[in-house]
Amino acid sequence: MASMTASRVHTATTPVHSTVWQNKLINECRSRGLRAPNFQECSDRRGGRTAWSSVVEVNGCKHQARYWYDGDWVNNAREDAAEVALQRMGVVPVPRGPHARLLGSINVADLDRTRGNTIIDIMTNNFKDDSPDTIGPETTPKRSFSEKGRRLIKAFTTKEGLVGDYDYGFLFKPQLPFMKRARRAGPFFGLNDRMPVFLALLLGLQHALAMLAGIITPPIILSGSANLIQADQQYLVSACLIMSGILSMIQISRFHIWKSPYYVGTGLISVVGTSFATIPVATGAFSQMYATGFCPSDADGNHLPCPDGYGALIATSCVCALLEILMSFTPPKTLKKIFPPIVTGPTVMLIGISLISSGFQDWAGGSGSCSSRPESGIYRLCPTIDAPHALPWGSAEFVGLGFLVFVSIILTERFGSPIMKSCAVIIGLLVGCIVAAACGYFDRSGIDAAPVANFIWVRTFKLKIYGPLVLPLLTVYIVLAMEAMGDITASCDVSRLQVDGATFNSRIQGGVLADGLNGLIAGLCTLTPMSVFAQNNGVIALTRCANRKAGYAACFWLLIMGIFSKFAAALVAIPSAVLGGMTTFLFASVATSGLRIISTVPFNRRNRFILAAAFAPGFGATLVPTWFSYVFTYHGSNQALEGFFNAIVLVMEQGFAVAAFVALILNLILPEEMEDEEIPELTANTIDAPADEEEWRHIRREDESEKISPVKS
Repeated sequence: MASMTASRVHTATTPVHSTVWQNKLINECRSRGLRAPNFQECSDRRGGRTAWSSVVEVNGCKHQARYWYDGDWVNNAREDAAEVALQRMGVVPVPRGPHARLLGSINVADLDRTRGNTIIDIMTNNFKDDSPDTIGPETTPKRSFSEKGRRLIKAFTTKEGLVGDYDYGFLFKPQLPFMKRARRAGPFFGLNDRMPVFLALLLGLQHALAMLAGIITPPIILSGSANLIQADQQYLVSACLIMSGILSMIQISRFHIWKSPYYVGTGLISVVGTSFATIPVATGAFSQMYATGFCPSDADGNHLPCPDGYGALIATSCVCALLEILMSFTPPKTLKKIFPPIVTGPTVMLIGISLISSGFQDWAGGSGSCSSRPESGIYRLCPTIDAPHALPWGSAEFVGLGFLVFVSIILTERFGSPIMKSCAVIIGLLVGCIVAAACGYFDRSGIDAAPVANFIWVRTFKLKIYGPLVLPLLTVYIVLAMEAMGDITASCDVSRLQVDGATFNSRIQGGVLADGLNGLIAGLCTLTPMSVFAQNNGVIALTRCANRKAGYAACFWLLIMGIFSKFAAALVAIPSAVLGGMTTFLFASVATSGLRIISTVPFNRRNRFILAAAFAPGFGATLVPTWFSYVFTYHGSNQALEGFFNAIVLVMEQGFAVAAFVALILNLILPEEMEDEEIPELTANTIDAPADEEEWRHIRREDESEKISPVKS
């Protein structure tokens, strides 16, 4: 980038040392009742040149100023930060420092308008972030249509716009024992920084691959639980990929609701995928549907395809999505008070644990009817006796295939390059598919019969509200809202944006609202609830790219994958053992996320009691899911009453729902207590108490003597 010279506002004021301007800014903020800035939060950023970044906190919001300087780091950067902050607050401008090189999305015209070459976000009570594109105060003019056109043409017609000077080798360099690690981290791309087109497409592909396994797993498992035909399974995988791209655009774009303080979307790289929380509820509901006759079975008791059951699932989820939409208008602080980590942590952890059993069944050959190892019928071999290379459930060949996938994921994480690490699950799946294809486990008939292109509503399902699913799905949407809040907070953190204040709260509100709307839209598009994915935060941290252009590129790749249905057909044809090795790792990651949430809670006596009380029925219902199946013995003609009983049974058989309910109630009724100090006066040991008390008093006297003793120079 060529060096630029911005127009400067000169006054009679003479330049002074940077600390003077820092003190002046601090005093100015305090006089206005704002929080004093912190100039110590700075870091060097190197990428061929040296940059300096300062984070200024005013009124709880982080003001980011980024500079690129020729040569070494210079001391006038802090002076510039203070100067510009004072200018934006209406204080008399001062002479600017010497040259500076800009990293970001501002050109020379923008520099002239903003009286400097500094990007700084001033977010006070008078400034509303109406659009993620807003990078300054509301006085900053928006670019004209012709200017946007010139920038777009330059991006696709120049080397700088297409590839830039980014170190692409950083993404592909493996971490082998004999190779040296890079001493300098790559440049960080902020929310709206300029970035080359090719780099945006490359990092977008990385995001798409990182979430691919999580997107395709729920439709494959749910369609298998409902025993849908192969064409329906392929359609659901394609539709999930397409809708993930479309709904992710809603979250990334962030729309302002007209004449209201509310938003739709986060304005971050908050990608959307099919929720795992629906899987245990849906699989339990399908089992109940087959048991009650809602779904058909043949004379031998084998389950037949049940598209009506799947239609009942998505219709009921549409109605229940209204709960999360209403929750989005509740202040985030209130939601966090009702659903703190002591409630959400065990819930997320038990969701992952309950899913691991399904992944392990697939690892051994399949989670369908063949898992019971019948002695006769088409399911005596997995997946069926007509499949190529069919084997009994639990065969060594199946276990070996899943183990190969699992080990490949571990090796990729250890030795892979940054772009490989974020796609470790997909690489493990690819290795397993290659070996399975070479050994003859793939059935190509579905791939050959699949159409070239696909889209939503190509196949539809009969919609019907299924009463027993209402209560469990309401619990699911509460969990999704809490997960969304945690994921959005993590996205702001890795994107180097504020994690408190009005703008952050608006991102939480917009993200939860978009999450609820996405669940409603997904149901209308024949899909189960879709929610914000967390694994892409790791991609942001690994690649140091929080730019929304990479997010839009990920949406583009997801749309391409979904529209070309041959890709979805190939995913559906993956052997269950290969898929199980991958999904087991994914589900364990969900459980680990819940464990991480729990780790943020102080382990005092009250919280330990709540966790124990929640885990007792939660783990019990997860390990013995039929424990509540025989409590109600009603067999009358009142279908409404029978449906209500079935709903209670379905909730009680979900370990995460039981744990969430117990933890929520106990957290509200148990008072906060201070931990007692372990001093002799509070012990019950009357024999050793006198000696302990004397020792305690001796320690107290030593501490007091140290406090009053003079400090030696």
